[in-house]
Amino acid sequence: MNVLNNLSVATMDGDSGGYGIIEDAAIVLADGRITWVGAADSLPVQFSDAPRRDLGGRLVTPGLVDCHTHVVFGGDRAREFEMRLEGASYEEVARAGGGILSSVRATRQADESALLETALRRVDHLIAEGVTTIEIKSGYGLDVETEAKMLRVARRIGEIRPVHVVTTWLAAHALPPEYKDDRAGYIRDVVMAGMERAHAEGLIDAVDGFCEGIAFTPDEMAQVFDHAASLGLPVKLHAEQLSDLGGAAMAARRGAISADHLEYLGADGIAAMAAAGTVAVLLPGAFYTLRETQLPPVQALRDAGVAIALATDANPGTSPLTSILLVMNMGATLFRLTPSECLTGVTRNAARALGLADRGRIAPGQRADLAIWDVAHPAELTYRIGFNPLHARVFGGEFV
Repeated sequence: MNVLNNLSVATMDGDSGGYGIIEDAAIVLADGRITWVGAADSLPVQFSDAPRRDLGGRLVTPGLVDCHTHVVFGGDRAREFEMRLEGASYEEVARAGGGILSSVRATRQADESALLETALRRVDHLIAEGVTTIEIKSGYGLDVETEAKMLRVARRIGEIRPVHVVTTWLAAHALPPEYKDDRAGYIRDVVMAGMERAHAEGLIDAVDGFCEGIAFTPDEMAQVFDHAASLGLPVKLHAEQLSDLGGAAMAARRGAISADHLEYLGADGIAAMAAAGTVAVLLPGAFYTLRETQLPPVQALRDAGVAIALATDANPGTSPLTSILLVMNMGATLFRLTPSECLTGVTRNAARALGLADRGRIAPGQRADLAIWDVAHPAELTYRIGFNPLHARVFGGEFV
């Protein structure tokens, strides 16, 4: 048991939103969990003799959660970045054989040790900014073995770094050249058969897909999601990034824990997400990199009571971003979220987007995953650009 004192805390707890700030607070940790939090002068007597750690008046928040990343991949796509700046669209790059397929070639060629080495560099940047839980997707293999290889690397990251890794099967990311004339065969032989194999190996926590004109249709993704449900796996979806195909509504009707991107999300999708409790994960890094102008319908999501999360979407092509703090600033400056919505979006709502009820808040019973900051007020975490005020992380009750 340990008592943290001389701190302020943003609990991110309570249905009314906001930071849930407690000044001059104390937090009691035991067995990797939060046992008590409140004003220091109300500390229960049974904790009075426990060891104490003075945090010097610093701010404590829940450990941050990056709920949408693609950090395991081979190669890079810097040349495509140049192409887009020279005028090529995302779709034109993809149809010319670039985009996701260029990362597929590099990822297939890389062995697990090479993928691990480069992925750790990206994950270490996130950890250094207070991230304690990260979701990692497959999706750059597009064959059964490489997709599984990516998820084995993701699991390994969680074993050798003090961060909790959630893995997602994203074989329905693009159609590889060898299946260009057999979409149904790819879904059958790779997406669904591979899902069964990787699930049997304990590699999958959730199933995702890319529902878009350059990827898969809502009907195709519904087939994939129904198969995931038969295996007891939760689902989520890249949806409405480039057009409104109705993917978010389809996913919500199948109980999706999140729908992500959502720039072109319409009223039907919003209503379906609200009814299902599906979290809207906004990805300002991709919006920024692609120089998009279609903003996600933030006010309509608010009005409908849809929870909004933020994530890096760290990937080689459309969001080469490994700063969760910059994501918070982008969420405010690009999408007009409030600073409290931004912090909620990388704590409480991001945990919810992963189906994790035991983190994202500072409350009794929650995991003792904390971030300790050299700031006076939580709004500063969103306000600053290119500045990391992290003092320390607590992961499972241990300072790291």
